[in-house]
Amino acid sequence: MYGYDQNPGAQQQYTHPPQQPQQQPMGGPGAGGYGEQPLYPEPSPPSLGDAVRAFTTGSLSAEDFQQIFATSKVYCPRGDNPGFLALHNTQQPVIPMFSTLKELRRYAGKESKYFVITGAEVIDLLPTGYGFVLDMEGDHRMVFDAKAVEQMVDFAMRRMYG
Repeated sequence: MYGYDQNPGAQQQYTHPPQQPQQQPMGGPGAGGYGEQPLYPEPSPPSLGDAVRAFTTGSLSAEDFQQIFATSKVYCPRGDNPGFLALHNTQQPVIPMFSTLKELRRYAGKESKYFVITGAEVIDLLPTGYGFVLDMEGDHRMVFDAKAVEQMVDFAMRRMYG
C-alpha cells in the first residue's frame, strides 16, 4: 500500500508510489505485452445479408445458412402491441423479417417501429403454423413456410441436444 502506513499507533509517513514498469512499443514482432497484434486475426463471420445472397444463389448450404441465421440480428417490424406482425394475405401466414435495418426501412418506411432479435430467438418464438419472409423487398427474398420453420427447429434441436 502506498500513501501512508496503516498500522495502528504508527506515525503517518508518506511514501512514493511504486514505479510503473516500462511499457513495450505496440505491434511488431517481439514487442510482447498487451499491445501485440495477432499475426492472423480471426475472420469475421458473414453478415446475414451476405448469407441470404449466398444461400439464394446456391453457394451456401442450408446447414451453414442456419448456423449464420441463428447468431445474426434479425429486424422485425412491430405494431403497438408486443409480438410479430403477420401477413395473412398469403397462402400461409408469414411474418416479414429483415437482415438489416436498411432492408426493413425499404419495406416499412423510415419512421417505422421495429425490434431486433437473433435468428435463434425467431425460431424459438415463431408461432406454430407461421412461416417468415426474409428481406421481402430485397433482391434475394427468401420465404420459409411453416414446414421449413419446423425443419429449422428440428435442426436446432439436433445441434443442441445431439
